[in-house]
Amino acid sequence: MIGVEHRLRLVESRPVLVWRCDRPWLAISSAVLGGGIGERAWVLNATVGTNYDHPDPGAHVREMAAELGLSGPGTGMLTAVDVRHEVTSADSGVRASVTTGVSHPVWAAADGERVAAESSAWSPGTINAVCWSPVRLGEAALVNAVATVAEAKAQALLEAGVAGTGTVTDATVVLCPADGAAEDYGGPRSRVGSALARAVHAGVAAGLRVENPRLR
Repeated sequence: MIGVEHRLRLVESRPVLVWRCDRPWLAISSAVLGGGIGERAWVLNATVGTNYDHPDPGAHVREMAAELGLSGPGTGMLTAVDVRHEVTSADSGVRASVTTGVSHPVWAAADGERVAAESSAWSPGTINAVCWSPVRLGEAALVNAVATVAEAKAQALLEAGVAGTGTVTDATVVLCPADGAAEDYGGPRSRVGSALARAVHAGVAAGLRVENPRLR
């Protein structure tokens, strides 16, 4: 990608994927740091321990960013998956970087008793997706793109026989240039959204074939 540097680094002896931008990109994010819609200068996806229990994950990501020399607004996510198992897929100029952990999948719609049981038995297992569009997306299209990522992920899980639509800690970041004419749509049959769906589906499908993806 023009203007985006992608590297694997170590922080606290654990692998971290880092994207550093030469100029801010417009992003929509559900990550523990830098969530929401706005311009972001960097993204990171960091491996943490299986028994991770930091009281303030966002502050922890901010500390990692400082150690990596990242400045300006950014967004960062965490996973118990070893991010060296990351899969990058590209389609029609769209790129998706996915780390896939499904040791504890859940169905999005569940009754109250099941939700309570899953919450009490929670342990890390996360699907993180960092996605890049080559053209600008309007804010509504960005929201639509997040839904497209979720649909493509759920399709890959269903096809692989995973009993769930995701995990309780999944995070998604979709980024696009901050200038230029904006696409109005990001759904799975739009120009950008269809490529995004295929890239995410391919990334999750490949990630599901990795044996023991957690850091050992």
